[in-house]
Amino acid sequence: MPESSTWLNLIQHHPAEGPGTIDDWAESRGLTLKIFRADLGQLPEVSAAPVIILGGPYESNAGPQWLAQERKWLAASVDLGAPVFAICLGAQLLALSLGGSVQRMHESETGWTTVTFADGRSLQVLEWHEDAINLPPDALLQASSAHCLQQMYDVGPTRVGVQFHPEWNAASVALLNAHFGDESPLPRDQDDSAAHRLVYDWLQKTLDKWRRSYTST
Repeated sequence: MPESSTWLNLIQHHPAEGPGTIDDWAESRGLTLKIFRADLGQLPEVSAAPVIILGGPYESNAGPQWLAQERKWLAASVDLGAPVFAICLGAQLLALSLGGSVQRMHESETGWTTVTFADGRSLQVLEWHEDAINLPPDALLQASSAHCLQQMYDVGPTRVGVQFHPEWNAASVALLNAHFGDESPLPRDQDDSAAHRLVYDWLQKTLDKWRRSYTST
């Protein structure tokens, strides 16, 4: 699917969970993120336009009425061939739209976690989730952790789901900690700059690969 637009749609679900380092990637590639707040009733038109879908503190197969509307919108957009890069809640919604399912974990997975990729490499990433994905048909598992098998999957190169949060940086964590207070399990008052840098580099390369998958055809 040729795609020459300098705009890229992004779905946000919560005021404290913005695009984070995806902003840096988009700016450095000459892209402008068009942010839609699904929790405020904002969604793009159903189309085959590429979209990034962020996370949020909601159950993917339940939740408020606006989330039901998003599920319908995403299923219709996927049917039209929309490329999707989805994170945490977004990855669960993508799995549902492709015929997968989501179930509650025995225990939540939070904080810095080691994920291991299909090629044997590993990376420390940030997590905060209570649900796990049962992969949709034709999905390929690309990363796992000790507590959650389905950390990353793809269904062809244009549909990518990531259960962890590669977009979070130090500012993201500070905002989440401030918003959720004692409820937040994320690290506080420690220097995680080296770990953030490695995740940042991984995300830049991964988003570049995803974007090439729909611009080079």
